[in-house]
Amino acid sequence: MTWLYDTHIHLSDPEYRPYINTVIQNMKHTNIKACCVSMDAKDSKETLKLSRKSDLVLPFIGIHPEKADDDLESVIKMIQDNTDNITGIGEIGLDPTFSNSDLRRQKYVFEQLLFLAEKYDKPISIHSRKSLDDILSIIPSYSINNACLHWFDGNKRQLRQSMDMGLFVSYGPVMVYANDKQSLLSKTHPDRILVETDGPVKFSRCFGFKPAQTSFIPSVIFAASKILRRTYEEMCLLLEVNSRRFLHI
Repeated sequence: MTWLYDTHIHLSDPEYRPYINTVIQNMKHTNIKACCVSMDAKDSKETLKLSRKSDLVLPFIGIHPEKADDDLESVIKMIQDNTDNITGIGEIGLDPTFSNSDLRRQKYVFEQLLFLAEKYDKPISIHSRKSLDDILSIIPSYSINNACLHWFDGNKRQLRQSMDMGLFVSYGPVMVYANDKQSLLSKTHPDRILVETDGPVKFSRCFGFKPAQTSFIPSVIFAASKILRRTYEEMCLLLEVNSRRFLHI
């Protein structure tokens, strides 16, 4: 049986709460596992609770750069107390577009959580909007075995650098209809490709501005298979192997 992986989705977001049981049932029926990333301490607690409901939910806990002023010590303790229960650390990173978040604080939080990922050998999911060069300059300071640049939005030079560093990059629903993302995917090393939805982000075109669901993943994979000239089944198998390697499974 081939398993599909949504490597970045916020299932602990309040948007999903009214129908989370249905989401999990749908994941079971479609053979999809989901990396549930977190935004802050409160969200991380919800992620851990959700992962106890189903082994299809793979918990990532951390602090998003938008929430850099959150309780870092609480999240650090949560990671230390749950090293055997969490799959990874995330969503973490840098983002200068958030006017309510100090970049120095973002960098401090990011580096503290990178240290824990190194210490406990956990994969990380990285937010790198408008900050990819900074991210790529920081990561080599840590012995991070598996890192994913989620929703990759860099240029071709940054993609080459990411590939040379052995990083994973993930592509989401926007890749189905965006030429620039399709071009980047075609230049990505096949063994470094992951897919995601970043739900509950809403996407236009064929997704009708609905909150992203794990059920979008087959459409993303189908589009990727056409771009890379593989069969759908070949693409599913490739992504399963990549996802398991990223997750240390």
